[in-house]
Amino acid sequence: MITTTNKTLYLALLAAAVLAGCGVSQSKPDNNKTAAAPPAGVPAFALKKDIFSASLRMPGELIAFQQVDLYAKVNSFVQKLYVDVGSAVTAGQVLATLEAPELGSQLAGAESRLRSQEAVYLASKANYDRLYQTSQTPGTVSQNDLDLALAKQKSDFAQQEAARAAYREISDNRNYLQIRAPFSGVISARNVSAGAYVGPSGRGSEFPLFTLQEQKKLRLVLAVPEAYTAYLKNKSEVTFSVKSLPGEEFKANINRLSGALDSRLRSQRIEMDVINNDKKLLPGMVAEVSIPLNTADSVFIVPVSAVANSTEKIFVIRVNNQKAEWVEVRKGREADGKVEISGNLTTGDMLMEKANDEIRNGSAVTIKK
Repeated sequence: MITTTNKTLYLALLAAAVLAGCGVSQSKPDNNKTAAAPPAGVPAFALKKDIFSASLRMPGELIAFQQVDLYAKVNSFVQKLYVDVGSAVTAGQVLATLEAPELGSQLAGAESRLRSQEAVYLASKANYDRLYQTSQTPGTVSQNDLDLALAKQKSDFAQQEAARAAYREISDNRNYLQIRAPFSGVISARNVSAGAYVGPSGRGSEFPLFTLQEQKKLRLVLAVPEAYTAYLKNKSEVTFSVKSLPGEEFKANINRLSGALDSRLRSQRIEMDVINNDKKLLPGMVAEVSIPLNTADSVFIVPVSAVANSTEKIFVIRVNNQKAEWVEVRKGREADGKVEISGNLTTGDMLMEKANDEIRNGSAVTIKK
């Protein structure tokens, strides 16, 4: 039997249970749904024209202004060497003497033949002169005999000149037994010793006797790509440096342009003369050359990062009414992180600083402020 007190407690508990089941529930956030974020701002710049003033840096090579390999003209033996590697020589200086005993015998024989032909010619000339003097008296000498004597004189004179030429040839060959420097320079290689058998290239000598280089004046040679050849001019000043002399900068002027493109590299060879009286620079050094690329006409210049390459085209991204617009362009010179461009653009267009094909044409973008 439920008492009044117990009944009151029971009703209170029942009311609390009903209220707990029917209470107002609080809403929980849905972690699976996020609000769409507005497009992030992109860095952009206003397009403008400017003078392209930059420099092209590329490697070049220093070579001797003059270089020659010296071979023996005639087959002979090395008698004496007067210079060695590193020797400074002057034009006409004797570098080595050779010996060829057979040349002495050949020269003596040629001289004997020359003297014999001279005697024969003098005899035939005297005979013709006597006949000619006699023929002045009518009927003493026939015209036929006079013509034969004249022909014999001319033939003997020709034989004498042939003998003289043979003698001169052998005499000249003897002069080749002295190897002389054709110009002033430095001996950079020596490939023989005294007693060695030498001769013309491929006949007695695989290597030259000496290699002579002119080192007080060098050539700086480099191949400039086709895209930059229009900006090369004679007497333009360039600067260069070499790894062996860090911190030092050298200057030179463009002296020679080949005027044609290499068929393989599609580049133009240019040469600069470098005065090297102190011989600090050596032939064969690789130089880092800086060529100025300056023009008088203003062009559109943008950072290299503003130009994108896709499989379809080369383009920049113009921001127009908060939308990305791909604009196809053509690239010109590129140097120092900048590049020339041309296309359907006008001064003041807002271009993205970093263009790539992930930003699709027509997508919404905002400019970072």
